[in-house]
Amino acid sequence: MAPDASLMVDLRQALDRVYFAAEGLGVDPDPWQQRLLRSSANNVLLCCSRQSGKSSMAAVLALHRALYHPNSLVLVLAPALRQSQELFSKLSTFYRDLGRPVPANAERRLSLELGNGSRIVTLPGTEKTVRGFSGASLVVVDEAARVEDGLYHAVRPMLAVSNGCLMMLSTPYGRRGVFFGEWTNGEGWERYEVRATEVPRISTSFLEAERKSMPARVFRQEYECSFEETEDQVFHHEDVMAALDEGVRPLFVGRGPG
Repeated sequence: MAPDASLMVDLRQALDRVYFAAEGLGVDPDPWQQRLLRSSANNVLLCCSRQSGKSSMAAVLALHRALYHPNSLVLVLAPALRQSQELFSKLSTFYRDLGRPVPANAERRLSLELGNGSRIVTLPGTEKTVRGFSGASLVVVDEAARVEDGLYHAVRPMLAVSNGCLMMLSTPYGRRGVFFGEWTNGEGWERYEVRATEVPRISTSFLEAERKSMPARVFRQEYECSFEETEDQVFHHEDVMAALDEGVRPLFVGRGPG
């Protein structure tokens, strides 16, 4: 390829993340994935079926940010290190498939440091592990319905100065926690809901077999983006919410110890 043509391809990949995914990585994005790749939102929630491609899209976005935005810090988080490593593995594979267009200063099992000053760091999703990082350009929280609430509260301040992006992706897991709260009542989020029936790679026959092999509650949670009550939940979410009355003043407001 002539130098000018190569430069034009690189420029188009920098400006068009759908083109980057399709032509650079060989990934054919679904319609919802195309919308996500072209989004300019800073805060994104993905509530998706299992095997919908949400982690792959997060890997595409994280790699694109590191390659085309020099000096970016990208954090990849999940409830357990094994889970965040899985997403990072996809990202690393994409990077190698591209032919390492930006040379790496350090390419490790849990991190990637590029010659343009960008870093991608993989961490287990706990509040203790993320403190100390600041100025993040992009934070990806995989399996966000299962992470500790403290992680979310620790992550947000590190985006304050950088005006960085926060992406939380998950299959639902109970009607509690930050992911459920932000999905149902949070403000300032761009939301994507993707059920298994909207994923062309998941066949109807497979879903029917899954429906017959597991409890209805579990099927709705795993494949239909339904926030179900957890098995150990004592009170139903609706009952708790119905019991709240903003007109009742708390008994001990303003009273000190004793």
